[in-house]
Amino acid sequence: MATLANITFACEDPSRLADFWGAALGYVKHEAPPDFMETWLASGGDPNGAAAIVDPEGKGPRLFFEKKTKTPTTTIPIHLDLSAADREAEVQRLVGLGAREVEAKTRTVGPYTERWMVMKDPEDNGFCVQ
Repeated sequence: MATLANITFACEDPSRLADFWGAALGYVKHEAPPDFMETWLASGGDPNGAAAIVDPEGKGPRLFFEKKTKTPTTTIPIHLDLSAADREAEVQRLVGLGAREVEAKTRTVGPYTERWMVMKDPEDNGFCVQ
């Protein structure tokens, strides 16, 4: 059975996006081994060609940010859903980190109502806060 290794983002500035998501989720930078970086840079690799962050408790997946052109989409087909005890406060914290609000949503099914905020990170990747 396979396990989830990375959630990978195509982006313009891997370091900046790793910093945003690290602050958003409480993750820390996952540095490449020095010998890899030496080889990478010596071969002409972009020092900001990729970045990664990990859950410091080792429970969540690694997020990997790779410098590459994104495919334009009109919807958010795959995205991260964040859960917070105080959604409003978390939305404001994330806005302070560089995210932006897109749309507040509500869905009611029978007696169950859920609310969330659709947001975009600093490079326009969509995500939601419940």
